[in-house]
Amino acid sequence: MKIIAIGRNYAEHAKELNNPVPTTPVIFMKPDTALLKDNKPFYLPDFSDDIHYELEVVLKICKEGKHIAEKFASNYYDEIGLGIDFTARDIQSKHKEKGLPWELAKGFDHSAPVSIFLPKSDFENLYLLDFELKINGETRQHGHTKDLLFSFEKIISFVSKYITLKKGDLIFTGTPEGVGRVNQGDKLAAWLNGKQLLNFEVK
Repeated sequence: MKIIAIGRNYAEHAKELNNPVPTTPVIFMKPDTALLKDNKPFYLPDFSDDIHYELEVVLKICKEGKHIAEKFASNYYDEIGLGIDFTARDIQSKHKEKGLPWELAKGFDHSAPVSIFLPKSDFENLYLLDFELKINGETRQHGHTKDLLFSFEKIISFVSKYITLKKGDLIFTGTPEGVGRVNQGDKLAAWLNGKQLLNFEVK
């Protein structure tokens, strides 16, 4: 199982970090040790003073595929959920300045909390999904899949040209604007179309 993540897939998020809006998907990966399930608490690592939350819709791949045509890509995922791409922003900024990879900032242990997954058939239109993150009861991010720069199918097709997708792989599809720092004691809760899927504490 691997975790593939898409950076800057919402224009307003790219702009808030002073990044250019991409013309092709920006890809990075997290190892399976980044997974954090069952709403277990997230422990702040000691190597960063600036861990940011990024709420994302997550796709679960349901069968193996390579060189997947975009028109068939919807057949390769059957469940969706929510995840948080925790990012050591201080480390990422230093690495970006030097042109280095992001893995230390993105792939550290438990940096990818994920919710339960729901059948995509539960949703009438996957491009009218509404998702929201609250921290300590205050809304911090509110996104809509209609604002995606690259559709789920485009992402799957693009990634599969380079990396074979396998059953159980997860794809984090990008975060909307509103990212920010988490602190010890914060309580994070997230909803997908009004259904709460995440609810955990930062320690």
